[in-house]
Amino acid sequence: MERLASFSNDPFDKPPCRGCSSYLMEPYIKCAECGPPPFLLCLQCFTRGFEYKKHQSDHTYEIMTSDFPVLDPSWTAQEEMALLEAVMDCGFGNWQDVANQMCTKAKEECEKHYMKHFINNPLFASTLLNLKQAEEAQNADTAIPFHPADDPPRPTFDSLLSRDMAGYMPARADFIEEFDNYAEWDLRDIDFVEDDSDILHALKIAVVDIYHSRLKERQRRKKIIRDHGLINLRKFQILERRYPKEVQDLYETMRRFARILGPVEHDKFIESHALEFELRREIKRLQEYRTAGITNFCSARTYDHLKKTREEERLKRTMLSEVLQYIQDSSACQQWLSRQADIDSGLSPTMPVASNSGRRSAPPLNLTGLPGTEKLNEKEKELCQMVRLVPGAYLEYKAALVNECNKQGGLRLAQARALIKIDVNKTRKIYDFLIREGYITKA
Repeated sequence: MERLASFSNDPFDKPPCRGCSSYLMEPYIKCAECGPPPFLLCLQCFTRGFEYKKHQSDHTYEIMTSDFPVLDPSWTAQEEMALLEAVMDCGFGNWQDVANQMCTKAKEECEKHYMKHFINNPLFASTLLNLKQAEEAQNADTAIPFHPADDPPRPTFDSLLSRDMAGYMPARADFIEEFDNYAEWDLRDIDFVEDDSDILHALKIAVVDIYHSRLKERQRRKKIIRDHGLINLRKFQILERRYPKEVQDLYETMRRFARILGPVEHDKFIESHALEFELRREIKRLQEYRTAGITNFCSARTYDHLKKTREEERLKRTMLSEVLQYIQDSSACQQWLSRQADIDSGLSPTMPVASNSGRRSAPPLNLTGLPGTEKLNEKEKELCQMVRLVPGAYLEYKAALVNECNKQGGLRLAQARALIKIDVNKTRKIYDFLIREGYITKA
């Protein structure tokens, strides 16, 4: 049976004949039951009944030729391709050179046919337009545009600005290092050869499919960064601080869902909760006025002024109880008096009061932005905050204790202190936590 399958008579565009390894000239034969890659034979090998491995002489075949009309009854497909190649080589408008290269058509025939079917043809024009739009859409998805009024910044590698921008280079609209940067290494040694078994061929195809999925994940992450404006993280964090503390906590909790909602919907969601918080606070204030018997805003202003005065008086009355905490320590008492003098004069206190009789605990550690925080669960984050231990160090200590416990079948506190060279109190808290959560067992 015959099939319209080849538009080129260039033998270098096709693989050689599988029988005699000669370059194929049209017409030639393609086996319809073997491949990929396609099993091609010249006419001489086909008439001899050539057989090789899975190919048998009684297989269904196709005659591959370009000697048939496509756009014009007087022009074959081979001549169409020759015309396009000649226009590409000689340039549009040089019809005499095009005709000389084709050798089968005159100058006027080449010009008339090309203008009719490739320039003024509405079908081809719409197809080319669709291809151009598809290419622009693909470029829009892969590149991250930068539209400033002046020259884009060019941060040096591993500088503070480069780290703040996650390695993004605005001048070239791409990153210094891609996500999963070495994904292409898995393909460097793959070569599809005709002697591969079916299992090996399927495995190679699976590796290529995995590589495509990794590329899709890379583009997905780029799209999230572009849509949500996460390149300059510091500027993004400054915008978060405009919300009250309660809304900031909600913002931090709901950040993981931003990629699902989209940038505009996520911002609307946060803004609506910020407005809800403001309304609840205003309602609570009005309810307080109503409980106090206030019915107009003029009385409310007087009530707020008197409430502030009462709070200041209450703080002064409690000063005596604070002095009694430091009365036995002259140094701490002197520091407290200096601190109160600074407060009364409108200055911020220079240092906290230290007392030998009591020791104030340090505030919880802020884990925001610390490496390894995303690898911790909520209980582990709470432990790191209370113990004031950075997440990276905690993960190292945890891995060391778990490995030692697996080797020994159990772990004692003395062994844990020998492995972890830090404060013994912190070691005890980490040890108790890991036992309580079931990561290790007592020996």
